[in-house]
Amino acid sequence: MRIQTVTVAGGGTLGSQIAYQTAYAGKHVTIYDINDEALTAAKNRLQRLDASYQGDMHATQADLDETHARIQVTSDPNTAFGNVDLVIEAIPEVTTIKTDFYHLISGIADARTIFASNSSTFLPSQFADQTDRPSQFANLHFANQIWKHNTAEIMGHPGTDPKVIATLTTFAHEISMVPIVVQKEQPGYVLNSLLTPFLENAAYLWGEDIATPQTVDKTWMIDGGAPMGPFATIDLVGLRTFFNITQERQGDNPAFKKTLAKVQQMIDDGNLGLESGHGFYTYPDPAYQQTDFLA
Repeated sequence: MRIQTVTVAGGGTLGSQIAYQTAYAGKHVTIYDINDEALTAAKNRLQRLDASYQGDMHATQADLDETHARIQVTSDPNTAFGNVDLVIEAIPEVTTIKTDFYHLISGIADARTIFASNSSTFLPSQFADQTDRPSQFANLHFANQIWKHNTAEIMGHPGTDPKVIATLTTFAHEISMVPIVVQKEQPGYVLNSLLTPFLENAAYLWGEDIATPQTVDKTWMIDGGAPMGPFATIDLVGLRTFFNITQERQGDNPAFKKTLAKVQQMIDDGNLGLESGHGFYTYPDPAYQQTDFLA
């Protein structure tokens, strides 16, 4: 089967990027979210992506218009999931929310439909039995700023049909991703197995008042030769996503209690990172991009 129609469940930061990139590559895309407020926010995110594609991908106005024309949004599950080749789940990293979602769509989706989770932390085997089609279920993980950081990590569980992995690999190629096939289940895949502990340790230094975010980032940028530090990366990923992942991994660890509380306070104050224009840095033109930051 060649994937031509895709529903992205969840129009948040990454969900909207997945939808946009997929439509930009010529596929027909539906964004599903729970209510009109969430769909309005998703539409705004889609509009803001135009500038990034014009600047980074040299997209023309015609390219952008065609991309938007291939995207529809809905809060009706039957419209979203009733007749589609692939569902990509990009909803919050909360077990009960994901379980309820798979119970919902398993009774609606066509028998041919492949289900894929963009989960950053959960294994596909944790939800395979909830999908009512375990052989057609795998994880398909994208990085933030998908058009530039264009990897698609594909990870099945022991019961995933190899043909599904092959189909997802072809789909990744078709939407200009580099397929990264993970040979067996691994929490965090390849990317987050490396990235998540790095970000958590940086946040701990700030959370325990050991060093400021700017000090941590300067250290990494100077000594590691990186173009940005961990706190700039957290802003890019989004504080809500970072909090959910860290809460799942470190929630019972007393060493992270203060750190998680401080991240939660930033979220409550509306400082969500790049998405909101404020996080550990202020956007556009964050301090770490200024010529005197490493002075």
